Amino acid sequence: MTTPFAIETPIAFIGGGNMASAIIGGLLRQGLPAERIDVVEPFAEARAALHRQFGITALEKAGPQLDRARLVVWAIKPQNFQEAARQVAAHTPGALHLSVAAGIRTGSIAQWLGSERIVRAMPNTPALIGQGMTGLFARPGVSAAERTLVEQVVATTGAHLWVEEEALLDAVTALSGSGPAYVFYFLEAMAQAGVDMGLTREQAHQLAVGTFAGAAELARRSDEPPQVLRQRVTSKGGTTHAAIESMEADGVAQRFMRALDAAEARAHELGDEFK
Repeated sequence: MTTPFAIETPIAFIGGGNMASAIIGGLLRQGLPAERIDVVEPFAEARAALHRQFGITALEKAGPQLDRARLVVWAIKPQNFQEAARQVAAHTPGALHLSVAAGIRTGSIAQWLGSERIVRAMPNTPALIGQGMTGLFARPGVSAAERTLVEQVVATTGAHLWVEEEALLDAVTALSGSGPAYVFYFLEAMAQAGVDMGLTREQAHQLAVGTFAGAAELARRSDEPPQVLRQRVTSKGGTTHAAIESMEADGVAQRFMRALDAAEARAHELGDEFK
């Protein structure tokens, strides 16, 4: 189904890496013509990849072609944002800006671009396969219609969640932005345990990944909290009970929550670094 924004809204991407490619691919699948997408990407190899994959001829640097953009998606490394903003701002005075650049707060972006129409997003890597989870925060200058436009764009990469305080994006970063790495960390441990018990590496990997995927889908579909779902498969005296008791004795839950606290603190520090 083709949505209104897919027909009417020229979109510019500043940066053409993995996250930009994930969004561009989703937009094209929803019916946005490739000729309505402009990309600024300084690296020749990345420009060539965009042309091969999407038929898009990316620009090496910002220029008058960006004048038509109604939405600018910032998918750029944080350390390059301020300089890129200096080059782009003159061409996009009337555009809405959506930043997926990690750590940079909207106050800094507003100052660099001279605009209050800014939405900041914290996506995660499953966005690359359309299964992402993105946290969103909008400055007061963003209208309801513009929020809807952002939702339509982000929906091409998965689900989204709005927060009304920008500081909460640090928690989003700790929980879901960094979250896929936690899942991979536990998958590594589960698979290695399976190998140590005599399974092949392939068997252990298949069992671990399948279990995570199935359990996550069950939690997503269920109206009950994870605690209840866990209790239902933890019969007293059984194998699951033995494993849970071992983890509780080692303080796994508390240590894991401390790890997320560390991630949140680091997200806050990064915001301070890129003022």
